[in-house]
Amino acid sequence: MTEKQRIYFCIDMKCFYASVECVERGLNPFETPLVVADETRGKNALCLAVSPHLKSLGVKNRCRLSEIPSSIKYIVAKPRMKKYIDYAADIYDVYLEYLSPSDIHVYSIDESFLDVTDYLGLYRKTPYEFAKFLLAEIAKNKRIPATCGIGTNLYLAKIALDLTAKKTKDGIGFLDEDLYKKTLWTHRPLSDFWQISSGISARLSKYGIFDMKGIAETSEELLYKVFGVNAELLIDHAYGRESCTLADIKNYKSKSRSVSFSQILPSDYDYEKAALVMDEMLLAGCQEMMKRNVVTDSVGIYIGYSDFSGLSDGGTVKMTVKTNVFSAIAPYVSRLFSEKADKNLPIRRLGITFNSVSSVSNETYDLFTDFEKIRKEKEAEKTVLGLKTRFGKNAVLRGMDFCDGATAAERNRLIGGHNGE
Repeated sequence: MTEKQRIYFCIDMKCFYASVECVERGLNPFETPLVVADETRGKNALCLAVSPHLKSLGVKNRCRLSEIPSSIKYIVAKPRMKKYIDYAADIYDVYLEYLSPSDIHVYSIDESFLDVTDYLGLYRKTPYEFAKFLLAEIAKNKRIPATCGIGTNLYLAKIALDLTAKKTKDGIGFLDEDLYKKTLWTHRPLSDFWQISSGISARLSKYGIFDMKGIAETSEELLYKVFGVNAELLIDHAYGRESCTLADIKNYKSKSRSVSFSQILPSDYDYEKAALVMDEMLLAGCQEMMKRNVVTDSVGIYIGYSDFSGLSDGGTVKMTVKTNVFSAIAPYVSRLFSEKADKNLPIRRLGITFNSVSSVSNETYDLFTDFEKIRKEKEAEKTVLGLKTRFGKNAVLRGMDFCDGATAAERNRLIGGHNGE
């Protein structure tokens, strides 16, 4: 007996943040010129979303305020991440009315994959009818417009959403392997396809490959030579194949674990101010590891310079200890930052990653460790974490958090790097 053909949906909330802001104001997203951006960041503030109406006027998503033509009058809505999370949770509840959680995978705040295979017979609907029904339920409950890609595998559902649904009047697109090859094999540019970056597209172009048909007709030996094991994914996707199922995603367990933080600074920082923020991020990382009861023996940093330079630095340091204690890790990070950061360039982006984290039972120190100092510091940090859990992240701040250029207090009020209202 052959396995039942599976049917997947990939549902996306159209211009989600902007649509939420329109709905909150009692406005129609398709008739309202609205952008979601923080005007306090200046004329070059990034627009997190633009309404469908502004898109129809040629305004691109993720543009900057300064790039919107002066002839267009529009509403600016300050980002409210908690509000968007609440809406996303309510939309997830809509799915739960009709599907099991095991058949839903939240891909991002505004996009989800659904395995609807076993529900079509239950609700006596075709894939198209069920998709149309779910989109109507979202519109009825939250008034948020949505689009849907239907596919015979997860990849085709995503491509149907990205490249097919946008061309239909009802925002629903369908692809199986045959239709994929018939309608999209010669689609250009390749970077329009999910998981093909501009870098991969540029590398393929060097070999005269500009579309999916080109990949399918190219020697697999060449593709493996250029892309290594990743060539397998390129070849499968060129034919519209995808072996991964929603069950595979649910059962996946990562072999490596890490804790990471990154941020874009509010303005160009010099070396000293950036070093201060790196210390704040290190402290936040140590506290997060304590909350998770994990430790690390390897830390990596990233330093991105002001946009005009397009340059970046970074590196990783292996420690002789395995810990989550700030005072034990700080000397390694301070030395790494001093070695890698260009003191003559303005810094705009910072990141820190705690690699290969493992259970706190693996905690180890070297012969030079003052164990009494470590014990007291851990007790103090656990007390601080308790206070923050009970009264909020800004219930306890360090002296460095009040220094010029410090960002921790402000970032504690954010969600996803944006206004947390």
